[in-house]
Amino acid sequence: MSKLSTQRLTKAFSGLVAVNDVSFNMEEGEILGIIGPNGAGKTTFIHLVSGILMPTSGTITFKDKDITYAPAHLRSRMGIARTYQLIHPLENLKVVENVMIGSVFSRGKSLREARRLAHEICAELGLEGLERDTTQLSILEIKKMEIARALANEPEVMFLDEVMAGLNSDETRQMIATIQRIATERRMAVGVVEHVMGVIRELTQRVIVLEAGELIAEGPYETVSRNPRVIEAYLGGAA
Repeated sequence: MSKLSTQRLTKAFSGLVAVNDVSFNMEEGEILGIIGPNGAGKTTFIHLVSGILMPTSGTITFKDKDITYAPAHLRSRMGIARTYQLIHPLENLKVVENVMIGSVFSRGKSLREARRLAHEICAELGLEGLERDTTQLSILEIKKMEIARALANEPEVMFLDEVMAGLNSDETRQMIATIQRIATERRMAVGVVEHVMGVIRELTQRVIVLEAGELIAEGPYETVSRNPRVIEAYLGGAA
């Protein structure tokens, strides 16, 4: 069942068209790869579907409801969550308190219920030492905390923006397994922006490719990676 879709979604900044006429959909339980060269419009696209930016034209539909101009906080309450490419944990709060923010401000839960849910999610992700200061966390733990905070929104759709960046190979494999488990067990649609093609090959069921704001290819990785236009625009001749 389709959870989220866009129809001819476009975002222009003065003379620059960052996202151009993009139509796509995400299915329940699907892990979708979102790839393309730097400046292709990937993060802008996530900003649009999460409500950080409003489109110039086109529509966004979530569970058959038009949310094109719904503000970000309402989309969060509806069930759309995301992480950010640049991580900014709240350093004056403990790990568990950073995670609780998703439940308190998005779902309006009590502090007691938010803390219980935060502990439950962090246990699911293997994140320990929740009373620590965030400055004591490793890169992997910070990434897990960001995902935990997004999951505290109890989303049905979640976007992960370069969540593998900075991880070593063992940590990357652990993160891949975690994301796969989340999508399967929660029946959640997950969109993954990633530059490491080995991750995309292993993690995703389907891929969309953006180039200069346009969707130039869509399908399983093995098919997309052999597309001549994708090779020319992004893969540099190496599928």
